[in-house]
Amino acid sequence: MPKQPISILAVDDEESFLNVLRSVLEEEEYFVQTATDGIAAINVLQTVPFDLILLDVKMPRVDGIEVLRFVRERYLDTQVVMLTGVSDVKIAVECMQLGAYDYLAKPYSRSELLAVIDRALERKRLLIQNKALRSELARHALSPFMIGQSRQFVEVLSLASRVAPTDTTVLIQGASGTGKELVANFLHSNSARKEQPLMALNCASIPETLIESELFGHEKGAFTDATSTKQGLVEIANGGTLFLDEVAEISMMMQPKLLRFLQTGEYRRVGSNKNLKSDVRIISATNKDLRREVAAGRFREDLLYRLNVITLQLPTLRERKEDIPLLVEHFLKTRVRAKEPKRIDARALELLMKYDWPGNVRELENVIERAAILSRDDFIRVDDLALPIGTRSMVDSLAQESGGVRLGGAFSVSEIEKVHIDGVLKSVNWSKNIAAKILGISLKTLYTKIQQYNLTRE
Repeated sequence: MPKQPISILAVDDEESFLNVLRSVLEEEEYFVQTATDGIAAINVLQTVPFDLILLDVKMPRVDGIEVLRFVRERYLDTQVVMLTGVSDVKIAVECMQLGAYDYLAKPYSRSELLAVIDRALERKRLLIQNKALRSELARHALSPFMIGQSRQFVEVLSLASRVAPTDTTVLIQGASGTGKELVANFLHSNSARKEQPLMALNCASIPETLIESELFGHEKGAFTDATSTKQGLVEIANGGTLFLDEVAEISMMMQPKLLRFLQTGEYRRVGSNKNLKSDVRIISATNKDLRREVAAGRFREDLLYRLNVITLQLPTLRERKEDIPLLVEHFLKTRVRAKEPKRIDARALELLMKYDWPGNVRELENVIERAAILSRDDFIRVDDLALPIGTRSMVDSLAQESGGVRLGGAFSVSEIEKVHIDGVLKSVNWSKNIAAKILGISLKTLYTKIQQYNLTRE
């Protein structure tokens, strides 16, 4: 993606001054629009996003201070530099209190102007970066490594490497715990947008009534709790990437609005009738078969076609068991705090290789982290692989809970998963929040599994 030009709105009622200002800014390769009064400025602002506004204070009808108030209420990251021919300390203080970045008195030199613009744009960059960082921390720290050398994994990684530099929308499909979010991070980090924000939204964790506000933002007073204007993720991620996790959970009412944004890049904040634009790359992920969701009437077919221009199907851990030793070594080095990384006994590793891992890589990570904590010395042994299902060893537990069936026997993955989830729930006295964390799945997915397998507390 070519680098987006910095957009500046210059507002002044002196057309001769405005023409000179435009010439200076265009020489610096800024994208410039102009307005000759406050009303014209407000009209332009409601249709086009700007990085910076150079705003004259003294103008007829609607002055610069009123425009500044309008900007600060609605465009939280846009920086404003006030310009005036009157050197008045009181006006300067008032403008700064209202949220202007800086204040320049005419006449000023070209170097002074460009220096202020550079500082203002740097402040905007830091604001966006800070929001993206908070979003990243709120999700969780992602490993920068893609661990694996199995054929299935390498094929997916090869396709992801070819797709990453493009702006193509990508759908990542895979069971819970296979690393969909990690792949999304890989796509963004290897794209031309990597210097811009990566914003993520877990569509399953946001109530249906709030997801539109999370995506597109809202105006002050749009609903009862909207005490101030809020930017949506598409606005914060402008120029970067938006990751929609659990995209199958978006309601049928919200899907047409997402489709329209994908088609046009335009959106409206909740409570506003003005169209705004944002340029983001969409990466989505789901553990459901979206074609089945379409057939069941729960997902729009046209939205599916927009999302899955390229589809990455992640293999389950049982489909790439040869990667388990590499993953174990990686987790022991990165997830366990110790002066020297612990090692795993051959018999313990053999047991890990035999297990079918219904919770995939996330479950393996949890088991290894816990085993490293529980082990008494530098080696993790079979007895240290205390399970997420209590204090018994994994082998004994599975044998007992499944009527004597041993690992490697003739039984389905769903049977293992049923036994595993039932055991976790019993071990934590049916505390579903704790069980979901141990299993590495969402609370919503756990409820679905309980219903699917007809599990009961008795």
